[in-house]
Amino acid sequence: MKQLLQKIAACRVCSEFLPLGPRPIVTASPKSKIMIVGQAPGLAVHQSGIPWDDQSGDRLREWLQVDKQTFYDPDQIALIPMGFCYPGKGESGDLPPRKECAPLWHQQLMEHMPEIRLTILIGQYAQRYYLGKRTGRTLTETVRHFKAYQPEYFVLPHPSPRNNIWQAKNKWFGQSVLPSLQSTVKDILQQADF
Repeated sequence: MKQLLQKIAACRVCSEFLPLGPRPIVTASPKSKIMIVGQAPGLAVHQSGIPWDDQSGDRLREWLQVDKQTFYDPDQIALIPMGFCYPGKGESGDLPPRKECAPLWHQQLMEHMPEIRLTILIGQYAQRYYLGKRTGRTLTETVRHFKAYQPEYFVLPHPSPRNNIWQAKNKWFGQSVLPSLQSTVKDILQQADF
């Protein structure tokens, strides 16, 4: 795993398309129990080099009900985006994650993480990649049917503050999805302590 993470850190495959240059951001361990697959680092994360080191990360930890120490312990949680580097700004937020990363690195990472018990897919890019034709017509439809993807996967919208309106419109998310997520994560992490 150490060698693989070094190879990823040195990756320059799509450097010509990255406005701030490559800075792959990923954390993983052979002992990881939960894998969180997000989109791509935002500007703040690119600058700090720490995954989910922004408001979205604060909300994600709140959704999961895990503290920073647990969240950033790769023996507990692997943090693997669809695109490992900041893709740059688009018209309405950041550009989509680069398409090169997931096919190049995800399978190799998973082969080094035999203890994964749950993969949390955040946003449509991760969901389409991992679920393929099983995804709903919209992200809302996919998340509404979250139980259909268990126990292997848990599907979530992006925890960005930009999605406050979505959450306000979809009260069922806080009422049924988040309690189920929190209970699932707690069970896995508690078992990991034995």
